[in-house]
Formats: sequence, C-alpha cells, structure tokens
Amino acid sequence: MIFKRFIIHILTVCSWVYARGIPNEQADTLRKYDYSILLTKIEVTERDKPLQLIYLKAFLEKAKAERNADQLILGYKNYIYYSDKEFSVIYADSMVRAALATQKDASIGSSYLTQGILYYSLKEYTKALDSYLLANEYISKTQDDYLKYKSKYNLAHLKYYLGIYDDAVDLFEECITYFKSHNPRGYLNSLHSLALCYSRMGNYGESTRVVEQGISEGERLKEQAMEPYFVHLDGVNNYFKNNYRLGIEKIASSLEAIEANNDFANVAVGNFYIGKCYLGLKEIDKAYLYFRKVEETFDQRNYIRPDLRECFELLFKHYEEKGNLPMKLKYVEKLLKVDSVLGTNYKYISQKIHREYDTVELKRKKNELQIELQQAYNRDKLLVGGVIVLVVVLLVLVHRNRRNKRVYRQRFEELMQQKPVVDRKKESIKTKWDMNPDVAEELLEKLVKFERNKKYLDKDLSLVKLAAQFNSNTKYLSKLILHYRNKRFVEYINDLKIDYLVELLKQENRYRNYTNKALAEEVGFSSTQRFTNAFVSRTGISPSYFIERLKGEE
Repeated sequence: MIFKRFIIHILTVCSWVYARGIPNEQADTLRKYDYSILLTKIEVTERDKPLQLIYLKAFLEKAKAERNADQLILGYKNYIYYSDKEFSVIYADSMVRAALATQKDASIGSSYLTQGILYYSLKEYTKALDSYLLANEYISKTQDDYLKYKSKYNLAHLKYYLGIYDDAVDLFEECITYFKSHNPRGYLNSLHSLALCYSRMGNYGESTRVVEQGISEGERLKEQAMEPYFVHLDGVNNYFKNNYRLGIEKIASSLEAIEANNDFANVAVGNFYIGKCYLGLKEIDKAYLYFRKVEETFDQRNYIRPDLRECFELLFKHYEEKGNLPMKLKYVEKLLKVDSVLGTNYKYISQKIHREYDTVELKRKKNELQIELQQAYNRDKLLVGGVIVLVVVLLVLVHRNRRNKRVYRQRFEELMQQKPVVDRKKESIKTKWDMNPDVAEELLEKLVKFERNKKYLDKDLSLVKLAAQFNSNTKYLSKLILHYRNKRFVEYINDLKIDYLVELLKQENRYRNYTNKALAEEVGFSSTQRFTNAFVSRTGISPSYFIERLKGEE
C-alpha cells in the first residue's frame, strides 16, 4: 500500500513539472547547479511545494549522477524534512542504505539518528529506540562529541517517555554539562527535559528549581524559544502543589506559543492539567470542557500518554453519574482504544501505571453496557444473552478460583517456611563498578544499620531524605541499593516493610485482627492501596488471604 502511494506521489510530481511547462532539458539544467544553490532553492520554495519538489529531485539526481555519497545522504534527508510524513519513512530507509554504503561511522550514525528522530515524531517508539541504539553504536566509534551527545539526548527522551526516569536523568545531566558550552538550544532543551523527569518522578521542588534555572539561563543567553515550555511545566507542577489558580494561569499563558509550534502533544498535556486544576477548584463544567479538548487531540492525532488516560476515566465517570448509557459505552470503547495505543507505545510503563479501569474490567463494562442498550429494544434477547454471559462468567470464575487457591496455598506454605531476612552486610564490594570502595563500604554500613534499626518503617521516607541522613546524594545511594540489594529504591523499601510485617503477623496474634489500613499505617505505607499492592508484589498473595490462613493454622 505504501509503495503504491509512493508511486502515485512520484507521478504527481511529474504532472506538476509538466503542468508548469518545465521541459526535461530545463530539469537537466537544474542538475548543473551547485549543491549550495539547489539547497537554497529548496529552502526558499518551502511554501511552493510543487516547485520545491523539482529542486529536491534535481539535488538527489545530481548526487546520484556524480556518485557523491555525502550529498546523496543529504538529498534523502532533504526529502525527509520537506515531504509528508507518510513518505518520509521511505526516504529515511534510503538515506540509511546510502550511508551504510559509505562505511563511514559518522555518516551511518548520523543517518540512524535522523531515522530515530523521525520514528519518534511519528510516535513509533519501539522503532525509534532501535534506530537510536544503532546510531549510538556507530557514533561511539567517532570523535564527534556533538553527535554523541545528540544521540544521548534523543535516547534519554525515549527513556523518559517509556518511564525509565532514573536512566533519563543521568543522560540529561550529561547533555546539560556538554551543551552548556557548545549549544545553547541543546543546553536549554536538556534542562527542560531534566525538569520534566523530576516532575514525573514526583520531585516537584527539584523540577521547579530546574525550571527557574532554565528561564534564567534563557534570558542570559538571549535564547527564549524554550521559555513557554518552562512556564508550561511550572504550571503542571503547581497543579501537583494544589496551587490550582496559578497552575491555570501559567499553562494558559504558554499554550499560544506552543500551539504556534504545532506541538499538539504539549497542548494536549496543558489542556489536561488545566482541566485537572478546574476539577480541584470544583468548577466541573470548565474542567470537562478541557478534557474534551484532550479527547479531540486523541481522535485527530492518536496521541496519548499514560497520565492523560485519566481524562477518559473522568469522562466515563461523568456520564456514569448521569446514567447516560450510550455515552458510557462510548467512553468504555475509547478507553479500550487508549489502552491499545498505550500497550504498543508504552509497553514498559503501561504495566506499572495504576488504572482504575483495567482492560479486563473495561471489556466487562463494555459488554454490560451493550446488554443494557439491547434491553431497551428487546428484553427477550437480553434475557438469553444474559444467561449465556452469566454461565461463561461463572465457569471462568470457578476455573480462576480453583487455580488461585492452588497458587495461594503454595505461596502461603513458602512464606511459613521462609526464614527472617538475613543481614547482607558481608556481601563482597569487590564487584567491578564505578563507586569508590571506601565510600561504598561506608554507605553500606549505614544501610545495614538502617535495616537493623527498622528505620524503613518511617512513613515519610524518601530517597532524598535517606540520602541526606547518610550524608550522601540520591545518585550514589540508589546505585548502592541497586548493586547490593538488586532493587530500585521504592521496591527495596516496600520489600523491607512487607518482610517485617510477615514476620510480625506470624509471631504476634494480635496483629491478625488489624484492618489493612491499620497494617499499612503500622509499617509506614502512605495508603492502603500501596500497601496491598506491595504485599501482593512481594508475597504473591493478598494480606487478607495470608491472615485468614494464619488464623486457620491456629
């Protein structure tokens, strides 16, 4: 299909040439121009696409005729920049093939990087990642530092969108250091991206600090194109700080400039958080007005990211409260479509994000709504369909219940046989890694003391606070925990809490009468839901099932 459209595209170009009365002899004359002249012609005819295509073709054919590999690569790259995106993938493939033929690492790496940026703009993140990794492989063999950091910057952005924030932060900090003295726009872009990471990690204070630095540096460098993006992010941070009016003001003031850049993604994010601010202010009608703008972007552009999913949950709830069955069904189907896109584009993060309506539940709700609508037309058919659905659901539930009982019983027995967590201080620090052994030993001793004194039960514990207690920084501490405990910080703390609670429940009968909420508070979880999720993640069974079996053992 793409090939067919490509042929149509070429035929259209030929027809434009003919319609303008430009004979082949004149096209040959164009190919005699210097490359710089043709490039200038391509740039100045951007608003006259038919004429621009003539110069694009002349540049490419001149490079082919002269077997000029570097200009051939540039010729395909010109097509990528100035052609419709549906054709640009074809030109990107041709550009990479031309670069591979040169056997020059810099040319090949740069071409793969351009291809990755294109895939990223098309929201094809898996393909973008593949291209970035190939680009990095070739660029790392060159002495071109700018290309190396440009590759790191784009790879960091992909990791950010996939939710791998710790890795993204490290890469953006490297880019900031390099671009500060080499490329002002790259420097400001990297600052903004770092602030985005901190915001998504929930560290809004650090995000705001970087935002203020970005605005100040933009003024110093007289490079203020990024200022609307810093203001936009500052508005989002203010929403999370419950400063709703200020959040609305800042985001709204930034949207005109962002929209002028045709940046529909950040416009959608801005509309979502303006809606959330109005929701926080209890101005419901205004909130849903902005949520529908997010929906329009998804319908037109197929753009979504995990935090924007909540918009469709809220729209579903809105019509559920009103009892509007057709609109409920519409948003159940819309949520299923959203999940399909997220499952493709965000496969790493989509498994972690909390969903009030997961896919299985949505499908069930969709079936229920369809049945309710059908009931309005034909009650007899509904009755038959309802019986069939009920039988199927019962069979599934019976099968699932039997399977779960076996699994839960096995996990319970494993937990009862499991010994208390041992002191792992004696693990070797001779493993090759980039931390000073003396620093690592000192931090490790503090970590062991922290575990022994059960300081992990503190409710407000965070990586930042613990690093401050250890007189260290978050980067070192998170690396140490990952190296010696093989876990990220949050998982490490949660597992310690759950291990402690399991032993407590096994040894102290009175705790078996506590509610989940009381147990969560006992071991320092901020919410019952987080406690339940952490317990299931660590043990494979729910806390209520574990307690019931303990009581049964009595």
